[in-house]
Amino acid sequence: MRATLLMDPALVPFVFDAAAQARLGELVEIDLGRAATSIAGIPDPSGVELLLTGWGAAIRRGDLDMLPAVRAIVHWGGGIGVLDGDAAARGIPVSTATAANAIPVAEFTLAMITLAAKDAFWLSRQYGTDQRFIDREAAAPRAGLYRATVGIVGASAIGTLVMERLRGSDVRVLLYDPYAAAAAAEELGAELVDDLAALAARCDLLSIHAPELPSTAGMVSADVLAALPDGATVINTARGALIDQDALVAELERGRLRAILDVTEPDPLPAGHPLYALPNVFLTPHLAGSMGGELRRLGEAALAEVERFVAGEPFAHPVAS
Repeated sequence: MRATLLMDPALVPFVFDAAAQARLGELVEIDLGRAATSIAGIPDPSGVELLLTGWGAAIRRGDLDMLPAVRAIVHWGGGIGVLDGDAAARGIPVSTATAANAIPVAEFTLAMITLAAKDAFWLSRQYGTDQRFIDREAAAPRAGLYRATVGIVGASAIGTLVMERLRGSDVRVLLYDPYAAAAAAEELGAELVDDLAALAARCDLLSIHAPELPSTAGMVSADVLAALPDGATVINTARGALIDQDALVAELERGRLRAILDVTEPDPLPAGHPLYALPNVFLTPHLAGSMGGELRRLGEAALAEVERFVAGEPFAHPVAS
């Protein structure tokens, strides 16, 4: 079976180590040294039966017209936009590594929740500035995760993992997701709240995990941010467009809220943006998702799906049609 890579060539050794490359070579006919960044760049595309896709490839609607023999697509990232729909319309199964990529984001989020609750970021800055003993109880009387209330926006793969890992902890978890059932939330140890502003009013920490859709743009609105108690922390590892960023900046400039932002709108921010300098913001350059050695997990997930396909088995992680 002939397969080809559609991804940034520089990422190949990060995603597929030597052992994974050797196994791929046993399963399919593939040139791992010739990853293309567009379907037009695939040599002799008419004979490709299996497409392995990933980050760094430009995919347009109708591109599958150039791959008449393709029988399946294995994507080592999340969804692949227009290609998902095109493939579904043609009856071509698509696999996704969304579940694998959710793991490091959930790990990052849990670390941020814990450190934010301990006031670690802000006390670290004070310590570096003052360079003297800090009376912890006087400086941070509400610090700590014990009996804190964490609001989760979106029971996505990542949001669900975060709730699963918080379950059993001494925290109260609230969930806002219009498509979630109360019973499912209860199984995750969360209370389903049907109004986002009402949820925000009860939160010490608000963590965002919804997908970016026209209906979710700006869902963490000025009203939702205003409902958060003084000193609450907003954590965003989803997409910057989900927050009314101007309203967030206004709240931060007043010193009322804190924010941990791995994503912004735009991403990256332009030089000189106030979020770079505000003392109550911990800003990271979109690093919560798989990076470095974590990319191997995505490669292993994709390899397992290739093995299933070659064996005539259904994908374990298909994209919903």
